Amino acid sequence: MATHDPELRKELDATLQTRKELGPEYESELLESFLEKLERSVDQRVRRQLAEQQVQVARGARPPRPPGSGRDFWERFGFAALSLVLAVPLSAIAASLAGQPGLLMCWAGIVGVNAVQGSGLPGLVRSRTDRRDDAGG
Repeated sequence: MATHDPELRKELDATLQTRKELGPEYESELLESFLEKLERSVDQRVRRQLAEQQVQVARGARPPRPPGSGRDFWERFGFAALSLVLAVPLSAIAASLAGQPGLLMCWAGIVGVNAVQGSGLPGLVRSRTDRRDDAGG
């Protein structure tokens, strides 16, 4: 366990000590009692996390997406596809106005924008809900 619950640790120590005193004939009852306490602790943590998420959603934050939901993939794919479609006329303009150096600069910008968007660094790309909140709407 990454985070240790001192109360559960005390319960486990007490359960083990009681088992030593009472003997193995009470082991199953002691184990059931400890597992019930462990289950209650897990339930409390889950309820607390859900309540925190509900508070964040009520305040206007986006609910967390489950890992592998696929939405992130399609957002990145759509952005990359759009940037490639726009790259054709941008390349033509850059090459006609500035030659090969202009074309290289154009593609460096396209690659840079896609790299930043694909990295998913927080704070670099603001969502629509963030912009609405800032505008007071």
